[in-house]
Amino acid sequence: MISIKDLTKVFKTKDQDVLAVDKLNLSIDKGEIYGVIGYSGAGKSTFIRLLNRLEEPTSGEIELNDQNLTGLSKSKLRVARQEIGMIFQHFNLLWSRTVFDNIAFPLEIAGVPKQKRESRVNELIDLVGLSGRGKSYPSQLSGGQKQRVGIARALANNPKVLLCDEATSALDPETTDSILDLLVDINEKLGLTIVLITHEMHVIRKICHRVAVMESGKVVESGDVLDVFLHPKEKVTKRFVDQVMGDPDRENSLDVINENYRAGEVIQLHFVGENTNQALISDVSRRFAVNVNILHGKITQTQKGAYGTMLVQIDGEETEVKQAIAYMKTTSVEVEVSPDV
Repeated sequence: MISIKDLTKVFKTKDQDVLAVDKLNLSIDKGEIYGVIGYSGAGKSTFIRLLNRLEEPTSGEIELNDQNLTGLSKSKLRVARQEIGMIFQHFNLLWSRTVFDNIAFPLEIAGVPKQKRESRVNELIDLVGLSGRGKSYPSQLSGGQKQRVGIARALANNPKVLLCDEATSALDPETTDSILDLLVDINEKLGLTIVLITHEMHVIRKICHRVAVMESGKVVESGDVLDVFLHPKEKVTKRFVDQVMGDPDRENSLDVINENYRAGEVIQLHFVGENTNQALISDVSRRFAVNVNILHGKITQTQKGAYGTMLVQIDGEETEVKQAIAYMKTTSVEVEVSPDV
Protein backbone atom coordinates (compact mmCIF):
# COMPACT_ATOMS: atom_id res chain seq x y z
CA MET A 1 0.00 0.00 0.00
CA ILE A 2 2.60 2.57 1.14
CA SER A 3 6.30 1.95 0.65
CA ILE A 4 8.85 4.46 1.95
CA LYS A 5 12.49 4.08 0.94
CA ASP A 6 15.43 6.09 2.31
CA LEU A 7 13.19 9.12 2.88
CA THR A 8 15.30 12.12 3.90
CA LYS A 9 14.52 15.75 4.65
CA VAL A 10 17.13 18.42 5.33
CA PHE A 11 16.07 21.95 6.25
CA LYS A 12 18.67 24.52 5.24
CA THR A 13 19.10 27.56 7.48
CA LYS A 14 21.59 30.40 7.53
CA ASP A 15 23.52 28.83 10.39
CA GLN A 16 23.30 25.11 9.66
CA ASP A 17 21.53 22.28 7.90
CA VAL A 18 18.96 20.46 10.04
CA LEU A 19 18.42 16.76 9.31
CA ALA A 20 14.74 16.26 10.23
CA VAL A 21 14.16 12.84 8.63
CA ASP A 22 17.12 10.54 8.12
CA LYS A 23 16.90 7.73 5.51
CA LEU A 24 13.60 6.46 6.84
CA ASN A 25 12.24 3.13 5.57
CA LEU A 26 8.72 1.86 6.26
CA SER A 27 6.09 -0.37 4.70
CA ILE A 28 2.43 0.19 5.60
CA ASP A 29 -0.18 -2.38 4.63
CA LYS A 30 -3.56 -1.65 3.10
CA GLY A 31 -6.32 -1.26 5.67
CA GLU A 32 -4.14 -1.06 8.77
CA ILE A 33 -3.85 1.67 11.37
CA TYR A 34 -0.15 2.45 11.56
CA GLY A 35 1.16 4.60 14.40
CA VAL A 36 4.31 6.70 14.41
CA ILE A 37 5.34 7.88 17.87
CA GLY A 38 8.12 10.16 19.04
CA TYR A 39 8.86 13.06 21.33
CA SER A 40 9.07 16.66 20.12
CA GLY A 41 11.87 17.06 17.60
CA ALA A 42 11.87 13.38 16.59
CA GLY A 43 10.86 14.27 13.01
CA LYS A 44 7.42 12.67 13.01
CA SER A 45 5.46 15.79 11.92
CA THR A 46 7.89 16.38 9.08
CA PHE A 47 7.58 12.73 8.11
CA ILE A 48 3.80 12.81 7.78
CA ARG A 49 3.92 16.05 5.77
CA LEU A 50 6.37 14.37 3.41
CA LEU A 51 3.86 11.61 2.73
CA ASN A 52 1.62 13.93 0.70
CA ARG A 53 4.41 16.32 -0.28
CA LEU A 54 3.28 19.22 1.84
CA GLU A 55 7.03 19.10 2.47
CA GLU A 56 9.31 18.20 -0.41
CA PRO A 57 11.73 15.38 0.40
CA THR A 58 15.44 16.02 -0.04
CA SER A 59 15.84 12.44 -1.27
CA GLY A 60 14.15 9.06 -1.13
CA GLU A 61 10.92 7.63 -2.49
CA ILE A 62 7.28 7.40 -1.42
CA GLU A 63 5.08 4.91 -3.24
CA LEU A 64 1.30 4.77 -2.85
CA ASN A 65 -0.35 1.84 -4.64
CA ASP A 66 2.78 1.38 -6.75
CA GLN A 67 2.75 5.06 -7.81
CA ASN A 68 5.89 7.02 -7.00
CA LEU A 69 4.60 10.25 -5.45
CA THR A 70 8.04 11.82 -5.31
CA GLY A 71 8.33 11.73 -9.09
CA LEU A 72 4.98 13.35 -9.93
CA SER A 73 4.55 16.73 -11.56
CA LYS A 74 2.44 19.35 -9.77
CA SER A 75 -0.62 18.63 -11.88
CA LYS A 76 -0.40 14.87 -11.35
CA LEU A 77 0.31 15.40 -7.66
CA ARG A 78 -2.96 17.34 -7.29
CA VAL A 79 -4.83 14.32 -8.64
CA ALA A 80 -2.86 11.87 -6.46
CA ARG A 81 -3.56 13.93 -3.33
CA GLN A 82 -7.28 13.24 -3.73
CA GLU A 83 -6.46 9.72 -2.51
CA ILE A 84 -4.85 11.12 0.66
CA GLY A 85 -6.91 12.83 3.35
CA MET A 86 -5.34 14.66 6.29
CA ILE A 87 -6.52 15.86 9.69
CA PHE A 88 -4.62 18.25 11.94
CA GLN A 89 -4.05 18.94 15.62
CA HIS A 90 -5.78 22.34 15.51
CA PHE A 91 -8.51 21.34 13.05
CA ASN A 92 -7.68 23.94 10.32
CA LEU A 93 -11.36 24.68 9.68
CA LEU A 94 -12.69 27.66 7.74
CA TRP A 95 -14.30 29.75 10.47
CA SER A 96 -16.58 31.71 8.13
CA ARG A 97 -18.11 28.49 6.76
CA THR A 98 -20.68 26.20 8.33
CA VAL A 99 -20.01 22.54 9.13
CA PHE A 100 -21.72 21.60 5.86
CA ASP A 101 -19.68 24.07 3.81
CA ASN A 102 -16.39 23.07 5.47
CA ILE A 103 -16.97 19.44 4.50
CA ALA A 104 -18.11 20.44 1.02
CA PHE A 105 -15.01 22.58 0.35
CA PRO A 106 -12.74 19.86 -1.13
CA LEU A 107 -15.65 18.64 -3.27
CA GLU A 108 -16.11 22.14 -4.65
CA ILE A 109 -12.43 22.31 -5.55
CA ALA A 110 -12.70 18.90 -7.26
CA GLY A 111 -15.65 20.17 -9.34
CA VAL A 112 -18.23 17.73 -7.96
CA PRO A 113 -21.79 18.70 -9.08
CA LYS A 114 -23.96 20.36 -6.41
CA GLN A 115 -26.45 17.51 -6.01
CA LYS A 116 -23.74 14.86 -5.57
CA ARG A 117 -21.86 17.22 -3.28
CA GLU A 118 -24.85 17.70 -0.98
CA SER A 119 -25.53 13.97 -0.86
CA ARG A 120 -21.91 13.18 0.01
CA VAL A 121 -21.71 15.87 2.71
CA ASN A 122 -24.90 14.67 4.41
CA GLU A 123 -23.57 11.11 4.33
CA LEU A 124 -20.34 12.22 5.99
CA ILE A 125 -22.12 14.31 8.63
CA ASP A 126 -23.99 11.18 9.69
CA LEU A 127 -20.84 9.04 9.55
CA VAL A 128 -18.92 11.23 12.01
CA GLY A 129 -21.85 11.70 14.39
CA LEU A 130 -22.76 15.33 13.67
CA SER A 131 -26.35 14.92 12.54
CA GLY A 132 -28.25 18.18 13.00
CA ARG A 133 -25.10 20.33 13.17
CA GLY A 134 -24.68 21.01 9.45
CA LYS A 135 -25.65 24.68 9.77
CA SER A 136 -23.45 25.34 12.80
CA TYR A 137 -20.22 27.33 12.60
CA PRO A 138 -16.91 26.13 14.08
CA SER A 139 -17.15 28.68 16.90
CA GLN A 140 -20.33 26.92 18.06
CA LEU A 141 -18.66 23.50 18.32
CA SER A 142 -16.65 21.71 20.99
CA GLY A 143 -13.10 20.58 20.27
CA GLY A 144 -14.23 17.02 19.58
CA GLN A 145 -16.95 18.19 17.22
CA LYS A 146 -14.45 20.38 15.34
CA GLN A 147 -12.19 17.37 14.86
CA ARG A 148 -15.16 15.36 13.59
CA VAL A 149 -15.70 18.05 10.97
CA GLY A 150 -12.01 17.80 10.07
CA ILE A 151 -12.32 14.02 9.69
CA ALA A 152 -15.44 14.33 7.53
CA ARG A 153 -13.73 16.91 5.32
CA ALA A 154 -10.68 14.66 4.95
CA LEU A 155 -12.94 11.81 3.79
CA ALA A 156 -14.90 13.90 1.28
CA ASN A 157 -13.05 12.68 -1.82
CA ASN A 158 -13.09 9.00 -0.76
CA PRO A 159 -9.35 8.82 -0.04
CA LYS A 160 -7.53 5.52 0.31
CA VAL A 161 -5.24 6.89 3.05
CA LEU A 162 -5.97 9.13 6.04
CA LEU A 163 -3.04 10.97 7.64
CA CYS A 164 -3.53 12.12 11.24
CA ASP A 165 -1.10 14.76 12.50
CA GLU A 166 -1.40 14.76 16.32
CA ALA A 167 -5.17 14.63 15.77
CA THR A 168 -6.07 14.23 19.47
CA SER A 169 -3.34 16.30 21.17
CA ALA A 170 -5.62 19.33 21.67
CA LEU A 171 -8.45 17.26 23.18
CA ASP A 172 -9.27 16.12 26.71
CA PRO A 173 -8.93 12.37 27.50
CA GLU A 174 -12.64 11.53 27.16
CA THR A 175 -12.95 13.34 23.83
CA THR A 176 -9.71 11.75 22.66
CA ASP A 177 -11.19 8.30 23.26
CA SER A 178 -14.34 9.17 21.31
CA ILE A 179 -12.28 10.40 18.33
CA LEU A 180 -10.11 7.27 18.45
CA ASP A 181 -13.25 5.11 18.49
CA LEU A 182 -14.48 7.01 15.44
CA LEU A 183 -11.21 6.39 13.60
CA VAL A 184 -11.44 2.65 14.34
CA ASP A 185 -15.05 2.65 13.10
CA ILE A 186 -14.04 4.42 9.88
CA ASN A 187 -11.11 2.05 9.39
CA GLU A 188 -13.40 -0.98 9.71
CA LYS A 189 -16.32 0.38 7.67
CA LEU A 190 -14.33 1.89 4.81
CA GLY A 191 -11.22 -0.30 4.84
CA LEU A 192 -9.25 2.93 5.07
CA THR A 193 -5.51 2.90 5.71
CA ILE A 194 -4.70 5.29 8.58
CA VAL A 195 -1.26 6.68 9.39
CA LEU A 196 -1.28 8.37 12.76
CA ILE A 197 1.49 10.31 14.46
CA THR A 198 1.43 11.09 18.16
CA HIS A 199 3.54 11.51 21.28
CA GLU A 200 1.00 9.58 23.39
CA MET A 201 1.38 5.82 23.80
CA HIS A 202 -2.25 5.62 24.91
CA VAL A 203 -3.28 6.48 21.35
CA ILE A 204 -0.99 3.79 19.90
CA ARG A 205 -2.17 1.23 22.44
CA LYS A 206 -5.86 1.88 21.81
CA ILE A 207 -6.17 1.75 18.01
CA CYS A 208 -2.94 0.94 16.16
CA HIS A 209 -2.03 -2.41 14.65
CA ARG A 210 1.65 -1.60 14.19
CA VAL A 211 3.92 1.17 15.41
CA ALA A 212 7.22 2.83 14.51
CA VAL A 213 9.19 4.72 17.17
CA MET A 214 11.08 7.75 15.90
CA GLU A 215 14.05 9.48 17.48
CA SER A 216 16.39 12.04 15.88
CA GLY A 217 14.77 11.58 12.47
CA LYS A 218 15.19 7.80 12.44
CA VAL A 219 12.92 4.84 13.08
CA VAL A 220 14.68 3.19 16.03
CA GLU A 221 12.12 0.44 16.64
CA SER A 222 9.02 -0.91 14.90
CA GLY A 223 6.64 -3.85 14.92
CA ASP A 224 3.23 -5.07 16.07
CA VAL A 225 1.98 -2.93 18.94
CA LEU A 226 1.67 -5.89 21.30
CA ASP A 227 5.21 -7.07 20.49
CA VAL A 228 6.61 -3.60 21.13
CA PHE A 229 4.78 -3.47 24.47
CA LEU A 230 6.14 -6.89 25.39
CA HIS A 231 9.73 -6.40 24.28
CA PRO A 232 10.67 -2.71 24.05
CA LYS A 233 14.32 -2.63 23.03
CA GLU A 234 15.21 1.05 22.98
CA LYS A 235 15.21 3.33 26.01
CA VAL A 236 12.84 5.78 24.30
CA THR A 237 10.39 2.93 23.60
CA LYS A 238 10.49 1.81 27.23
CA ARG A 239 9.61 5.36 28.28
CA PHE A 240 6.58 5.33 25.98
CA VAL A 241 5.45 1.91 27.21
CA ASP A 242 5.74 3.14 30.80
CA GLN A 243 3.31 5.98 29.91
CA VAL A 244 0.57 3.36 29.57
CA MET A 245 1.71 0.81 32.11
CA GLY A 246 1.73 3.44 34.83
CA ASP A 247 5.37 3.64 35.93
CA PRO A 248 7.19 6.52 34.22
CA ASP A 249 9.82 6.33 36.98
CA ARG A 250 10.44 2.62 36.36
CA GLU A 251 14.17 2.81 37.00
CA ASN A 252 13.75 4.54 40.37
CA SER A 253 10.90 2.19 41.30
CA LEU A 254 13.04 -0.87 40.65
CA ASP A 255 15.89 0.59 42.68
CA VAL A 256 13.51 1.16 45.63
CA ILE A 257 12.06 -2.34 45.29
CA ASN A 258 15.48 -4.01 45.12
CA GLU A 259 16.64 -2.00 48.13
CA ASN A 260 13.60 -2.82 50.27
CA TYR A 261 12.94 -6.42 49.23
CA ARG A 262 16.39 -7.95 49.45
CA ALA A 263 15.11 -10.95 51.40
CA GLY A 264 13.51 -12.47 48.31
CA GLU A 265 13.91 -12.66 44.55
CA VAL A 266 12.18 -9.83 42.66
CA ILE A 267 10.92 -10.83 39.22
CA GLN A 268 8.77 -9.29 36.53
CA LEU A 269 5.98 -11.25 34.83
CA HIS A 270 4.50 -10.48 31.40
CA PHE A 271 0.99 -11.71 30.62
CA VAL A 272 -0.46 -11.67 27.09
CA GLY A 273 -4.00 -12.26 25.85
CA GLU A 274 -5.80 -15.03 27.72
CA ASN A 275 -2.77 -15.39 30.00
CA THR A 276 -3.88 -12.22 31.81
CA ASN A 277 -6.58 -14.33 33.44
CA GLN A 278 -4.18 -17.07 34.49
CA ALA A 279 -4.03 -17.75 38.26
CA LEU A 280 -0.26 -18.18 38.26
CA ILE A 281 0.46 -16.63 41.67
CA SER A 282 -1.94 -18.88 43.61
CA ASP A 283 -0.75 -21.88 41.59
CA VAL A 284 2.89 -21.23 42.54
CA SER A 285 1.99 -20.72 46.21
CA ARG A 286 0.24 -24.10 46.28
CA ARG A 287 3.02 -26.00 44.52
CA PHE A 288 6.04 -24.60 46.37
CA ALA A 289 6.97 -23.59 49.90
CA VAL A 290 7.35 -19.91 49.02
CA ASN A 291 5.63 -16.63 49.82
CA VAL A 292 4.70 -14.51 46.81
CA ASN A 293 4.30 -10.78 47.46
CA ILE A 294 2.74 -8.70 44.66
CA LEU A 295 4.57 -5.36 44.51
CA HIS A 296 3.05 -3.78 41.42
CA GLY A 297 0.84 -4.79 38.50
CA LYS A 298 -1.28 -3.47 35.66
CA ILE A 299 -3.28 -4.79 32.70
CA THR A 300 -4.06 -2.78 29.57
CA GLN A 301 -5.78 -3.53 26.26
CA THR A 302 -4.31 -3.29 22.75
CA GLN A 303 -5.85 -4.00 19.35
CA LYS A 304 -4.18 -7.43 19.43
CA GLY A 305 -5.31 -8.36 22.94
CA ALA A 306 -4.65 -7.70 26.62
CA TYR A 307 -1.16 -7.13 27.99
CA GLY A 308 -0.19 -7.09 31.66
CA THR A 309 2.92 -6.77 33.78
CA MET A 310 3.46 -7.64 37.42
CA LEU A 311 6.39 -7.21 39.77
CA VAL A 312 6.48 -9.86 42.51
CA GLN A 313 8.82 -10.84 45.34
CA ILE A 314 9.32 -14.57 45.96
CA ASP A 315 10.63 -15.43 49.41
CA GLY A 316 11.60 -18.82 50.84
CA GLU A 317 14.37 -21.39 50.83
CA GLU A 318 16.73 -20.86 47.91
CA THR A 319 15.93 -24.27 46.36
CA GLU A 320 12.18 -23.67 46.57
CA VAL A 321 12.51 -20.17 45.08
CA LYS A 322 14.57 -21.50 42.15
CA GLN A 323 12.05 -24.28 41.54
CA ALA A 324 9.16 -21.83 41.64
CA ILE A 325 10.85 -19.55 39.09
CA ALA A 326 11.73 -22.54 36.90
CA TYR A 327 8.09 -23.65 36.99
CA MET A 328 6.89 -20.15 36.01
CA LYS A 329 9.19 -20.26 33.00
CA THR A 330 7.47 -23.44 31.76
CA THR A 331 4.13 -21.60 31.54
CA SER A 332 3.05 -19.22 28.78
CA VAL A 333 3.76 -16.27 31.09
CA GLU A 334 7.10 -14.58 30.38
CA VAL A 335 9.40 -14.34 33.38
CA GLU A 336 12.13 -11.72 33.74
CA VAL A 337 14.45 -12.14 36.75
CA SER A 338 16.03 -8.92 38.04
CA PRO A 339 14.33 -6.93 35.24
CA ASP A 340 16.43 -4.56 33.18
CA VAL A 341 15.48 -0.94 33.15
